[in-house]
Amino acid sequence: LSSQERSVRLRRWYELMMENKEELARIITAENGKPLKEAQGEITYSASFLEWFAEEARRIYGDVIPASAKDRRVLVLKQPVGVAAIITPWNFPSAMITRKVGAALAAGCTVVVKPAEDTPLSALALGELANQAGIPAGVYNVVPCSRQQTAAVGEVLCTDPLVSKISFTGSTATGKILLKHAAGTVKRVSMELGGHAPFIVFDSANVDRAVAGALASKYRNSGQTCVCTNRFLVQKGIHDEFVEKFAKAIDKELHVGNGFDAKTTQGPLINEKAVEKVEKHIKDAVSQGASVVTGGKRHSLGKNFFEPTLLTNVTTKMLCTQEETFGPLAPVIRFETEAEAVAIANAANVGLAGYFYSQDPAQIWRVAEQLEVGMVGVNEGIISSVECPFGGVKESGLGREGSKYGIDEYLEIKYVCLGGL
Repeated sequence: LSSQERSVRLRRWYELMMENKEELARIITAENGKPLKEAQGEITYSASFLEWFAEEARRIYGDVIPASAKDRRVLVLKQPVGVAAIITPWNFPSAMITRKVGAALAAGCTVVVKPAEDTPLSALALGELANQAGIPAGVYNVVPCSRQQTAAVGEVLCTDPLVSKISFTGSTATGKILLKHAAGTVKRVSMELGGHAPFIVFDSANVDRAVAGALASKYRNSGQTCVCTNRFLVQKGIHDEFVEKFAKAIDKELHVGNGFDAKTTQGPLINEKAVEKVEKHIKDAVSQGASVVTGGKRHSLGKNFFEPTLLTNVTTKMLCTQEETFGPLAPVIRFETEAEAVAIANAANVGLAGYFYSQDPAQIWRVAEQLEVGMVGVNEGIISSVECPFGGVKESGLGREGSKYGIDEYLEIKYVCLGGL
């Protein structure tokens, strides 16, 4: 198809998603438990990538380079890489697909999507709407599989020579395995892997705004997002005020329940294994001297529900500050100096997102440049947006998604030299 035809069909796919927003959101809530309001927000966010890349499809520009010889002309073309294998997680079962697929289809690639075994229905629903939008048969393909077959299917997608590109969102450990598989045929790879986001609150911060940002950043999807805050670092001058206000906000504004209940802000965790990890982190922290300010245990609603939890007296030796929890646990570390906070934040081997609150302009520049992450929220707890490049540094991944840069992940640059002119 021409770039204009690709654009029109992606745009139609976006429109169909918005027309079916309620049904698509209900599928997400049924599949992974997130509150319906959050699921509706995900569908809007998810659809926006199709809209964005429908527009970008017509802006894949090449170049004409001045040649060093008079009888030559030098051109640069951008062409689709080919078949792209898309492997996505359960926590955003719609948005993690469209962020990749929108770019791939805009570039002219075909895709094979392997959704998470916990959430295949969102991917299949998108496929039905793709058909209705006129996306040609064989362009958007979905391969659901069981948990037992996941590793085998992933290996095939990464090793088959017909696949030219791998795009994966998930854990760092799984990403490393897929990288090894892809190396055999030297495939193009982009990966958005685990995070361990720091959230730093300096003495100069507006504490009320910091609390609001902390609540949004930590407890969205019950703490099950790659960019969720995992470690709170609060400077000693405002530490006690922040903890007190944060605890009150948690108790007042967060409500654990069924995702289909309008009052619910915190749904269940994805499975019991996820709950056990949260319990393990809390038990380890308390055994080393941490204090539970609020929460701390499973909720009475059922085995996969967990109380939003806040810990203080946390140290960097505790498990919850050394690895990603992926649950509703907020550990607070007290620090004294800016240099100390930056050092703690950068001690991780991953670097996806980082947040800090400050009203000191010089400090804002220093810390934003020094944080070893791919995305920084300054006085903001929610930073994801279709216009902005999403991705990390260190062991948090390769490449960027969304934004004007996202389509480049699915394009090859070809140099053409015309001689004898």
